[in-house]
Amino acid sequence: MRILLIEDDPKAAAHLQEGLKPEGHEIQLAADGHAGLAAAISGQFDLLIIDRMLPVLDGLSLLRALRAANIHAPALFLTALGGLDDRLEGLRAGGDDYLVKPFAMAELAARVAALGRRNAEPPRVTRLHAADLELDRASRTVRRAGQKIELKPREYEVLEYLLLHKGQVVTRTMLLEDVWGFHFVPQTSIVDAHISRLRGKIDHGFSPALIQTYRGAGYKIDVA
Repeated sequence: MRILLIEDDPKAAAHLQEGLKPEGHEIQLAADGHAGLAAAISGQFDLLIIDRMLPVLDGLSLLRALRAANIHAPALFLTALGGLDDRLEGLRAGGDDYLVKPFAMAELAARVAALGRRNAEPPRVTRLHAADLELDRASRTVRRAGQKIELKPREYEVLEYLLLHKGQVVTRTMLLEDVWGFHFVPQTSIVDAHISRLRGKIDHGFSPALIQTYRGAGYKIDVA
């Protein structure tokens, strides 16, 4: 990972760099809050490690400014301020983790790795397919056999969900919770009605029929 270390104590900074570099991290150092703010805004970092008690601009103010500037890289506070109120202040300022000095380097390395895993998102698949059906998530367009199909927003979302779970049975409850945002099962046929309209648009006049009903279970896009 590319890490910005904002630490004003040269000995502490050298110790941290020495301890983290064997993990394969690239570390850039800033020696005060103002320099850290400028570096974080101008560079692309996977993680920020911030001492709270910095000259020029303290760590809390620094991170608040970064979050206000839409800089959302994970931030780990390293500080001697270990009281509960201090920890809460750090998290409320936008921190993702908080480690009190003195600490074991092995614990810091583990926390850095955990924040890196949390921040690593799999690349978003932009095109979903089933037989000759294609859904483009970037443009929110749907085509079958090269023919553009006009869908209403909720119909599009239902189809996208089915394609993301291609080959799996999707229950009505899953659709109600994940597409409609209902966290209860209302007495309504809203799912069945949308599936019926969707089937009429993407299956009518095409072969094979893609949306299969599994009575009592749900629906599945199946191209077998």
